[in-house]
Amino acid sequence: MVPLSNPIWYILENYIYALPPPPPRIRTKPLEVICVGLPRSGTESLQHALLTLGYDHTYHGWDIIYEEPNYAQEWVKLCRKKWFGPPSGRTTFTPLDFDPLIGHSTALTDAAASVFAAELIQAYPSAKVILNHRPDEDAWHNSISTTIARGESLWHLWLMSWTSGPCFWSWHVYLRFMWPGLFRCLDGNVERGVKGNGRWVAREHYAMVRGLVPKERLLEWSVEDGWGRLCEFLEKEVPKEEFPHVNAAKGWVGHERRLARRYILGALRNVGVGVAVVVGLWYLCKEILGLRVMMVV
Repeated sequence: MVPLSNPIWYILENYIYALPPPPPRIRTKPLEVICVGLPRSGTESLQHALLTLGYDHTYHGWDIIYEEPNYAQEWVKLCRKKWFGPPSGRTTFTPLDFDPLIGHSTALTDAAASVFAAELIQAYPSAKVILNHRPDEDAWHNSISTTIARGESLWHLWLMSWTSGPCFWSWHVYLRFMWPGLFRCLDGNVERGVKGNGRWVAREHYAMVRGLVPKERLLEWSVEDGWGRLCEFLEKEVPKEEFPHVNAAKGWVGHERRLARRYILGALRNVGVGVAVVVGLWYLCKEILGLRVMMVV
C-alpha cells in the first residue's frame, strides 16, 4: 500500500473524494459512558443495553459508516492527528476534537471508543469507563480474525471504494486507518496485523486502560455478566427484559451485504458517468481530428 504520508492521499482526501463538510454536532448532554473494549467483545450487545438503560444515543462503530450525513472523513482527520501528529509526540485531544463528531452521544462503544481510548479518557475525565472483554481470548481472536481481518478479501467493496465517495471513506477510515492503527499494521495489511498482533495488542490495550482510569470509574465487564454488575456500576435499575445478544458472526456478514447494496447503485452511476465522459471525449477528439484532416486536404 502507498504510505499514508504520501501526498497522493492528500489529493484523494481533499479533492477527488472530498465530501461536503458535515455540520458540527453540539453537545447538549454530557458524555457519561465510554466503552473502550476492542471490537468483537460484545460491543453491539452493549450498545443495545445502554440504549435500554436510557443513554439516548449510544454511538457504535457502525454509525461511522451508516449515519447521514457521513462523518468518516472527519474521523480520518483525527486518525491522522493521532498517528501522524507533530514530531514532538505531544499531541493532545480535547472535547473540541470529538464533540463535532459525537456531541449528540451520551455513550460510546466499539471502534471510535477503542481506537481513541486514551484520548477519550483524557478528554472526558468525568465519564465512566467500561472495559468490555471476552473471557476466552482464543474465542475473541478467532472472531476478530474471521470478521475484521477478512476485510481486505472483500474485493467488491474495495473496487466500489474507488468509484463511490461514501464507499471510499468507509474503506479508508477502517481498512487504512482505524484497524491498521489499532493493530499496529499501518502498512495496511490488516489480516497480518490482527492475526499476528491481535493477542498482545489486546493485553496491552487492557493494561493501558487499567493504568489510566481510577478503579471507582472503571468496570471490567463481559456479555456473560449481563445486567447485574453493569446496572450497579451505572446506578440504574435492572430492566425486566433479557440482556440483548446481537451481532454474532452471521450478523457481521449481514452488515457486509447491506453495505454492498448501499454502495453499488452509486458506484454504477459513477462508472456510467465516467464511461459517458470517456466516450464523449473520444467522439470529440475524433471530430476534431477529422476536421483537421479535411482542412489540410
